[in-house]
Amino acid sequence: MPLPPLMRIVLAAVLTAALAACGGGSSSSSSSGDSGGTIKIGVDLPVSGADASIGVPTQNGVVLAVEEANKNGFAGGKFKLEASLLDDAVQGKHDPAAGAQNVKTFIADSAVLAMVGPFNSNVAKSEIPLSNDAGLAQISPSNTNDGLTIGDDAKKLRTAHPDVNTYFRVCTRDAKQGAALAQTAAQRLKFKKVFVIDDNETYGKGLADVFDASFRQLGGTVLGHEHITANQVDFKALLTKVKSLNPDAVFFGGNTSTGGGLIRRQMADVGMGSIAMLGGDGIGDDEFEKQAGDAANGSYMTIAAPDASKLPSAKDFIAAYKARFNGDVGPYSANAYTAAKIEIAAIEKAIKDNGGKMPTRADVLKNIAATTDFESPIGKVGFDAAGDTTSPVLSLDEVKGGKRVVIDVITLKS
Repeated sequence: MPLPPLMRIVLAAVLTAALAACGGGSSSSSSSGDSGGTIKIGVDLPVSGADASIGVPTQNGVVLAVEEANKNGFAGGKFKLEASLLDDAVQGKHDPAAGAQNVKTFIADSAVLAMVGPFNSNVAKSEIPLSNDAGLAQISPSNTNDGLTIGDDAKKLRTAHPDVNTYFRVCTRDAKQGAALAQTAAQRLKFKKVFVIDDNETYGKGLADVFDASFRQLGGTVLGHEHITANQVDFKALLTKVKSLNPDAVFFGGNTSTGGGLIRRQMADVGMGSIAMLGGDGIGDDEFEKQAGDAANGSYMTIAAPDASKLPSAKDFIAAYKARFNGDVGPYSANAYTAAKIEIAAIEKAIKDNGGKMPTRADVLKNIAATTDFESPIGKVGFDAAGDTTSPVLSLDEVKGGKRVVIDVITLKS
């Protein structure tokens, strides 16, 4: 019989505390006897290479939250909060092995009580078994693959402690994103025939599979569905084949760094410049327009976050971000800021509950899991028993004049 949500939270906290006491995978949990010092939030994101254009502004959101907390007297000034920043990009692209190594670094540092990240779903897949084993809470601003929280795939990531959930996200899942994109293609844009391409990664293939099935269910025709290979840069043979089928649009499941921008540019090279391209949040970065050039126009993509610039609740955050970093917020800056704020609040409560002393990771995890209606720039945020947000929302963007423009905000059922 499934346990009620509250019982799951209590059980998770008890088991995680037991892990810490046993000194197994969670041997790095913080000392509970300290009465002051530095507390760290680990931040694992891709901040170099092709992923940097979206990774850096996401990281900035966490940095801003930490700096504000210290400025406002975090934990009564007894502790100093610090963001421990690590890059999971290798040779210009997010790398699951690098992400796993970064999490091991956080786990080995007893001052790290929670972490924000990762950005990419395949990186999360390599990290969750580690955070589950160590009892280290992590909140992703952007992971959307369903298998990270739902079904047998999620269970396989938590074999060390199946009843302990340490992974949370403030964005929606691909089952909702892919279905929304299919509805956009079939009902808003009136496309009848689409060719589907994906990068065969955890995120890209998962999103493309959902879009494929949903578009067919809506009466559309999928002319074909093919995977590209890692590090592939020449797609003209595939696109020439796609052109011969006369599609209304090409759907791409993947990231700019795994081929999205180059595919869009090469569509124009083979005479498909007037054919629309659709994709998810993986191509919702500045690097996409940079790589695709003028061919980027006429592309549509969803972002697994609200358009913060249009939200009254984000007004102060946006002003503070611009003042601190002298630039505009990225698509996931507000999500990352919110993830960090939730963790900071959880840590402060844990310190208070522990009589002003350094709390354990289990204390922090318990508070994060219990989050409901947390006021943030992206609205009220909470987590269900699986760790998914209870307030899923998407922004729909179109590239016009070389720039992404938000054309709709889609509120989804939780």
